[in-house]
Amino acid sequence: MIKSRKNIAILLIILSAACFTGMNACVRLSGDLPSVEKSFFRNFVAAIFAAAMLAKSKTPLKIQKGCGIAMLLRAAFGTAGILCNFYAIDKLDLADASMLNKLSPFFAVVFSAFILKEKTSPMQVAAVILAFAGSLFIIRPTFSNMALVPSLIGFSGGMAAGAAYTLVRYMKQRGENSALIVFCFSAFSCIFTLPFMIAGFVPMSGKQLVILLLAGLFAAGGQFAITGAYSFAPAKEVSVFDYSQVIFSAITGYFLFGQVPVLLSWVGYAIIVATAVWTFVQNNSKKAAE
Repeated sequence: MIKSRKNIAILLIILSAACFTGMNACVRLSGDLPSVEKSFFRNFVAAIFAAAMLAKSKTPLKIQKGCGIAMLLRAAFGTAGILCNFYAIDKLDLADASMLNKLSPFFAVVFSAFILKEKTSPMQVAAVILAFAGSLFIIRPTFSNMALVPSLIGFSGGMAAGAAYTLVRYMKQRGENSALIVFCFSAFSCIFTLPFMIAGFVPMSGKQLVILLLAGLFAAGGQFAITGAYSFAPAKEVSVFDYSQVIFSAITGYFLFGQVPVLLSWVGYAIIVATAVWTFVQNNSKKAAE
């Protein structure tokens, strides 16, 4: 039974990776629109889904005591993460942008030490250092690299996402409702980006609107799938499978946009994925020993 639940969790987390790849592809396919405009429509759909879940469960829009500031910071970091990620998707190969965003679990280790006061083991410190080293192969920090700025922005997006996930964990430890967290984040993001979108609005075609709404549907599907995965098995047992998104992104980038990541990027992917697998194996070995 335990093995069956874990297999379901693995399938769901791979499904979420496929959905988020679809979201990223739609963001790229929507064309030369401002990142705030793309972010608004992505989060608008997510807000509707979350509101429907809250209404169905008759959950009141009341934030748990002690979670108000954390909710605001989660929404702010989450919004920054999405804006940075969408900008990177438009400027970089899809696989590069996806991998920089997947640095978030390693940043979550760093933020957990400060926000949750969790003790960081030597293994976790080593994993963070290795992941950062891998990211340098993708960013390639030289003045001759025309993609340096988008890469740094994508890197910042992964950092912001790591902070957001840490704050989600902080609130979940205090009994906050998951759908309420998603709704508050999505609503905050829509409200924050709306003035910027209106000020610099770029008219879009019907096709672009449909693609952006489809991006929102993919995002919602990915969010529900990954939430379901973690309800069937602990994150440390299945989270490594989330890196399948890099494979999906590389395939999608090649067939849809003719993108082929350079050799140094592949080296970076290998280092980061290998670090994630190593962390995964070490965590499970420790659990078995206990």
